[in-house]
Amino acid sequence: MITNISLKHINKLAIPALISGISEPILSITDTAIVGNISVNATESLAAVGIVGAFISMLIWVLGQTRSAISSIVSQYVGANNINAVKNLPAQAIFIVTSLSILIIIGTYPFAQSIFKLYNASDLILDLSVDYYRIRVFGFPFTLFTIAVFGTFRGLQNTFYPMIIASVGAGANIVLDFILVYGIEGYIPAMHIEGAAYASVAAQLLMALFSAYYLLNKTNIPLRFSLPFNNEIKRFIGMILNLFVRTIALNVTLYFASSFSTSYGKEYIAAYTIAINLWFLGAFIIDGYASAGNILSGKLLGGKEYKTLLALSNKLIKYGVIIGVIIALLGALLYYPLGTIFTKDREVLNEFYNVFWVVLLMQPLCALAFIFDGIFKGLGKMKTLRNVLLLSTFLVFIPVLFWLDRLDYKLFAIFIALTLWIIARGLPLIIKFRKEFLPLSQKT
Repeated sequence: MITNISLKHINKLAIPALISGISEPILSITDTAIVGNISVNATESLAAVGIVGAFISMLIWVLGQTRSAISSIVSQYVGANNINAVKNLPAQAIFIVTSLSILIIIGTYPFAQSIFKLYNASDLILDLSVDYYRIRVFGFPFTLFTIAVFGTFRGLQNTFYPMIIASVGAGANIVLDFILVYGIEGYIPAMHIEGAAYASVAAQLLMALFSAYYLLNKTNIPLRFSLPFNNEIKRFIGMILNLFVRTIALNVTLYFASSFSTSYGKEYIAAYTIAINLWFLGAFIIDGYASAGNILSGKLLGGKEYKTLLALSNKLIKYGVIIGVIIALLGALLYYPLGTIFTKDREVLNEFYNVFWVVLLMQPLCALAFIFDGIFKGLGKMKTLRNVLLLSTFLVFIPVLFWLDRLDYKLFAIFIALTLWIIARGLPLIIKFRKEFLPLSQKT
C-alpha cells in the first residue's frame, strides 16, 4: 500500500501539528506581552521573562527531544505494520525523561541567581529573573510528559489530539495570565511577573492531565512503566544522546544571543525578547509542515517507499517556502503595530523596529532548515543533525557574532549571525538527503 502524500493528507497532519506546535511560543509571547504592559518595572520584567525564557527553552529542548525519538521509532514500526513491538516504549521513555526533569529542578533551583548572572542579568532584572524561574521550573516535568505523549501520537500518525491538548493549555495560560498578572480588584491581588509564572505552571499541569487522558482513552498505548526495557530502548537512548549534543549546540547559540543582547542594556534585551519570540512563533508555524515531514518520512522509511519519500521532500520544500514568504509579508504589513502589543517604551520599540526586518527575511530560509530537520528526525538520522548543528554553531554563528559585535552592530550582529546559522543548518541537509535517497528512489 502506497502512503498518501497528497496536499490534503499533509495538511491533515501539518495543520493540527502547527496549532499544537505554537503552544509553547504562545505561552512565552503571552507572558511577554502581558508582563511588558504591567504598571511597575515593565521593561525590567520583560527583560527577566526573556532571560528566563531562553534558559527554560534550553532545558525543554535538551530533554524534549524524546518527542522526535519516540515519533521516529513508532512511525517506522507503523510503516512496517508492527506497532505491538514498541507498545511499552513510550511509558519507559516518559519515566526516564520525567526522572531527569526532577533532578534538574533539584540541581538548578538553589543556584538560580548564579545561573542568571551568566546571562549578564544584574540588580532588579536578576532579582525578577530568579523569582520568575523559581516558580516556572515546577512546570518542567509536566511539559516533558506532554512532549513525550505528543511524540507517541505523532508516531501513530495522529496530530489531532495534541492540537486539542495544546489549544486547551494555551487558552488556559492566556486567561490565567490576565487574572494573575493584573489581578481582579477586590478578589485577586496583582502578582505581576510571579503571576505570569504561576499561570504557565497551571497551564502545563492541565496539558499533562489532558495528555494522559487522551493517550489512555484513544490509543492502546499503556502509561504504566514496566520491565524489561524494550529492545528499541538502546536506539532511543542513542537518538536522545545525539539530539542532546545537538541541542546543547543550539542553546549555545541562544545563550550567546541572549547574553550579548543583555550586555548592550535593558532596552536591547527587551527588544531582543520581542523579536526572538516572534521568530520562534514563525519557526513553530513552519514546524507544522516539518512535523508532517517527520511523521511521514519515518513511516515511508519503515515501508521502504523511497520514491514517495523523495516526492514528499519536494512537496514540503515548496509548501514551506510559500508559508515562509506569507509569514514575512504578514509581518511586513503589521510591522509597527506588532511592537506596540508588547511594550509602549519608545526606546525598546526603536531597537525592535531596527532589526525586525531581518527576522522577516529569515522566514523562507527557516522553512527549508526546519523541514529537513523534521525529515531527518523521522528517518532517525540524529547523528547527521548533531554534526550539522555543531558545525553551523561553532564555525558560522559564533565567529560571525563576535566579528560583527566588534564592529558595534549590536542587535544586527545577533540576527545577521542567526540568518547565516540557519543557512548553514539547512543547505547540508538538503544535499545529503538527495545524495542518499535519489539513487534509492530510482531503484523502486
